[in-house]
Amino acid sequence: MFEKSMLSLEFNKILAMLSDNAISEQARQKLKELRPYLSEREVTTKLKETTQARKILDTVGSAPLAVMKEVPMLLELSEKGAMLLPEQLTEINLFINACKRMKSFLKKAESLQVDIAAYGGSINELSGLSQEIELAIRNHIVDDGASKELKDIRRKMEQIRSDIRIKLESQLRGKKEWFTDSYVSTRNGHFVLPVKREFKHMVSGTVHDISSTGSTYFIEPVSVSKRKEELSLLEIEESNEERRILYVLSALVSENGVNIRLNIEAMETLDIIFAKAKLSLDMKAIPPEINSERAIKIVNGRHPLIKPAECIPLNFSIGGGVQGIIITGPNTGGKTVALKTIGLFQLMAQSGLHIPCEAADLCLNNVVLCDIGDGQSITENLSTFSSHITNIIGILNQSDQDSLVLLDELGSGTDPAEGMGIAISILEELKSKGCLFVATTHYPEVKDYAEHTEGLQNAKMAFDRETLKPLYRLEIGSAGESCALYIAKRLGLPSHMLERAYSEAYLREGALKHTPPDKDFLEEDSIPLPNGGLLKIIPAKIEKAAPKKPAGTRSQRFQIGDSVMVYPQKKIGIVFQPSDEKGLVGVQIQHKKEFINHKRLQLKVAASEMYPADYDFSIIFDSVANRKAKHRMDKGHQEDLQIVYEKLPSKN
Repeated sequence: MFEKSMLSLEFNKILAMLSDNAISEQARQKLKELRPYLSEREVTTKLKETTQARKILDTVGSAPLAVMKEVPMLLELSEKGAMLLPEQLTEINLFINACKRMKSFLKKAESLQVDIAAYGGSINELSGLSQEIELAIRNHIVDDGASKELKDIRRKMEQIRSDIRIKLESQLRGKKEWFTDSYVSTRNGHFVLPVKREFKHMVSGTVHDISSTGSTYFIEPVSVSKRKEELSLLEIEESNEERRILYVLSALVSENGVNIRLNIEAMETLDIIFAKAKLSLDMKAIPPEINSERAIKIVNGRHPLIKPAECIPLNFSIGGGVQGIIITGPNTGGKTVALKTIGLFQLMAQSGLHIPCEAADLCLNNVVLCDIGDGQSITENLSTFSSHITNIIGILNQSDQDSLVLLDELGSGTDPAEGMGIAISILEELKSKGCLFVATTHYPEVKDYAEHTEGLQNAKMAFDRETLKPLYRLEIGSAGESCALYIAKRLGLPSHMLERAYSEAYLREGALKHTPPDKDFLEEDSIPLPNGGLLKIIPAKIEKAAPKKPAGTRSQRFQIGDSVMVYPQKKIGIVFQPSDEKGLVGVQIQHKKEFINHKRLQLKVAASEMYPADYDFSIIFDSVANRKAKHRMDKGHQEDLQIVYEKLPSKN
């Protein structure tokens, strides 16, 4: 579940960026496999290393790190007694020289009083081995100066080659008409003369090649064969001496194996540390503070995968009595980006990485779990809702009081009423576990749940009412709204459709739990619709005045049509019968009528705020059949026509 959450938060992309900053393949691979540390000591140590490496980069410059791609493998071969080739010994020497440069670089960094400069003391210069390789190997071949014997052998070989050339060139000058060219060439390691086809029998010797046209025969004369044999014997002696020298150098590499391995480890460690520092530099990041108070605070945090010019800074805090944050607001308003930024910052900080923000104080989490994205899968036959629930069950099973949980579009993908109920039950379960959690939602009931539940807090993504555009700015402390009607109006949805949408959303049966938009939306029409019309809705339907308390006792304040919150279930209902002498109020909750003590009720929206004075509440409380029957009775006597009322629950 944790690995899946890291993918959802795109931590793998951060690791890819990080590994690209490394020089050696070993360091790159380790950085790709980097995972958050769980120990506070380890996290603070790794962050300190990154901070010090960043200081060195800013002050001294880039570190002279080594590629060392094949060095471990070459060392292993030498330790098995294999002979290293000249180019492989050159690779070893390049690594030794890089270690010398790094040691010198860290010596300069000591003036900055950074602990990682001490790595220079663990790097061995290996000057003796380097000197031997440089004396023996030059330009990827064994040099003449590698040994006195090799030098003598090569001198003799060169003398023989010179003698052969002189002899053959003399033949060329003496019989020019026999040859196609006036110079000596070589074929397959043999000195040959370019003899015309018609004169091939005039030159005794061995034919080593024929031109493509067949007009030239390349012949090694018998007169130089003896000298060629001498040269071949010297070539064998040369090869044997070169092999002896290479075996000696390979044995020297093996003898220094322990120190070479220590250098590999030091350079690899430094490569990883400086890769983190380079990422910090690229992101203009800072080291976060680490606390043990189960609190998170981010000041002007920038999502590291969004271009800085396009990124709106995030300000976020949780902890200090607040266990969960519920974020609401319009689609494309930045809720998901906010979730990912919070989760990504936690993963980065616990991995020893700096984070792009002005300031941050983060806590340690044993795991960061999230459910982000629709997760639909054809192969696994998972719908959006099924995927969400599958993920959330896994999250609930794995999370505890030291976890951070991030849930996007909680309860979405199914029936709104049931989705809302599931969303609240999930939040209640997370709250009981004691973990920190942040969730996004569109359900007004979830906002209300957060508002009335200790330890939870609402937040919203800011929305510009003038331009009707999201501002991508998180504001903690108040709930947001979807702004669908505002956006639809801004985009030109016809006025009659907006009127119908408003009525369906806020005036019809079962919709009273929603809080209508501000009156400004309906009365101020500064933005004309494309058809030239203006949005008009009957004022009586949308008048939003301060609630008026009816005279009398508290139980008598509830009137037919009032929207109320029923505790402790925290369900929304509609009053169908005022309080009786016992203080019991008739409330319809999701089409079911109950009598509830007035002390368990809280007025949400008075009927006078939502309905005209002469509104027929039978539309809400009566069945369609009964309303039709009443309508027919109003016209006169109807034989055999009955009105059947449901049996009300007893008043207990």
